[in-house]
Amino acid sequence: MDTTPTSTPPDVSSLSYEQARDELVSVVSELEQGASTLERSLALWERGEALARRCEEWLMGARERLEAARRQVSAK
Repeated sequence: MDTTPTSTPPDVSSLSYEQARDELVSVVSELEQGASTLERSLALWERGEALARRCEEWLMGARERLEAARRQVSAK
């Protein structure tokens, strides 16, 4: 049984793109290495899904900002 103390990870919605991306890389790496238990694997998978959605939110926001800037330049 794993008795290592675990801290609660930060809420995904509070993470910057870089923080979410870096944590997602760690999650994927741990999953690829084979997590210690099925429960841990499922928890990692769920966290990874949430992190991937957060990264996508940031990227979509960046895309919208770029498109708005392009429209503004084209309107001049």
